[in-house]
Amino acid sequence: MPTDSQLLILAQWFSPGYPVGAFSYSHGLEWAMTSDAVSTATEVQDWIATVLRDGGGWSDALFLAAAYHAPDIDAVAQTDARCRAFAPSLERLRETDLQGTAFCQITRTVWPQTHPHGIPSKLTYPVALGFAAKCCGLPLRATTTLYLHAFAANLVAAAQRLAPIGQSEAQACLHALAPLCRDIAEQTDDGDLARLSSTSFLADIAAMKHETQHSRIFRT
Repeated sequence: MPTDSQLLILAQWFSPGYPVGAFSYSHGLEWAMTSDAVSTATEVQDWIATVLRDGGGWSDALFLAAAYHAPDIDAVAQTDARCRAFAPSLERLRETDLQGTAFCQITRTVWPQTHPHGIPSKLTYPVALGFAAKCCGLPLRATTTLYLHAFAANLVAAAQRLAPIGQSEAQACLHALAPLCRDIAEQTDDGDLARLSSTSFLADIAAMKHETQHSRIFRT
């Protein structure tokens, strides 16, 4: 079980107030909603569940665990390179790169003692989280679970800003997704990148379509 101190660090990292800019990314959901591919609370929940189970959630959890288990900084760099290569579109790459860079910059400032050479200044987001969690002695399962929950919460918040669901529906959606976050974290504990996969094709297409969307409020 995580200690109180460990939980407080994770709560800080995954708080909306941690300055990684997560609020500005919709992971393609904005295009899906403006094109009416997603228009109800049930469809929002199904969309996010698919992304978690079959898309970015699954692959990010594996990359996070792989970075956590990496024996040295060179292995972390190799994991980061694979994470970049696995991004299915330009905006998805920017999303993980910019959030990861922001996370590295603030975390290496607040926790400078975590690694003999410090946290690198630029890593993709899940790789940065996995490496930092290991350096800070945080439990992998809790880190991955809370990362996925924050991922889902950010997409639910994006859906609220785009106006198809209200506050009560949003919280019910997030509550329903919580067990899936826990299950994925358990299934990806080994960080075996041979199990990388992505079959959330419409979500990937949405991210590509968003690149040329004329009117938008999210960066991705």
